[in-house]
Amino acid sequence: MSTIIFPSPIFGPIHSRRLGISLGINLLPGDGKICSFDCIYCECGFNATHRSHTPLPTREEVTEALEKQLQTMQTEGTSPDVLTFAGNGEPTLHPHFSEIIDDTITLRNKYFPKAKVSVLSNSTMITKQKVFDALKKVDNNILKLDTVDIDYINSVDRPNATFNLDRIVEKMKEFNGDIVIQTMFMKGIVNGKDLDNTGDKYVLPWLDSVISIAPREVMIYTIDRETPQSGLLKATHEELDRIVALIEKAGIKASASY
Repeated sequence: MSTIIFPSPIFGPIHSRRLGISLGINLLPGDGKICSFDCIYCECGFNATHRSHTPLPTREEVTEALEKQLQTMQTEGTSPDVLTFAGNGEPTLHPHFSEIIDDTITLRNKYFPKAKVSVLSNSTMITKQKVFDALKKVDNNILKLDTVDIDYINSVDRPNATFNLDRIVEKMKEFNGDIVIQTMFMKGIVNGKDLDNTGDKYVLPWLDSVISIAPREVMIYTIDRETPQSGLLKATHEELDRIVALIEKAGIKASASY
């Protein structure tokens, strides 16, 4: 099984299916994975088999590396569309996530004021006030909500600690629309359990929650790379298009990455 472990603290720029030319900011170590989920579809692999042996990059290391890369891109005439917090796990786990967001916005304004600052998060830390406040400052606050079925979450996203789904959804509502929902749709049978979340059994309750959250956009996607769990399959174009149509019928902007 091939996995992707990203350099730290800066990687790219790369072309993102959803965001365009993206300069990655990885607040986790560059030799492994640290995440509050252990998703069976994660391109970085399972947590247990990719444990890190080095510390998190410091706030100062992140800021210094980011400024150096932005200076290089400015000299080369390469403009990023977005500065994206992603990488080897959950970025909001970094103890100085809030301060690093402030530093990043300052550097963005200095070098590429038209670029957006995006955070790809699994939503587990949004109940922490400092994390919530920091996410309010970014241009694209992209939060995961794969389903509202807790059994599916426990089987697929596999939280590492107590996960209060109702509290997460309620906190998402507090962003007052300043949020993009990101959802993985896929299919497969693992240990005899059907993990297809493309049908109405999963989609309709999820859509009800999405409508109550009232995000400015919903991004749905499917498997794009090899997964650590065997037996998983991509959702079809037709299945994703059907879900996009349901979202748009509810008056919410939606897009699909195939």
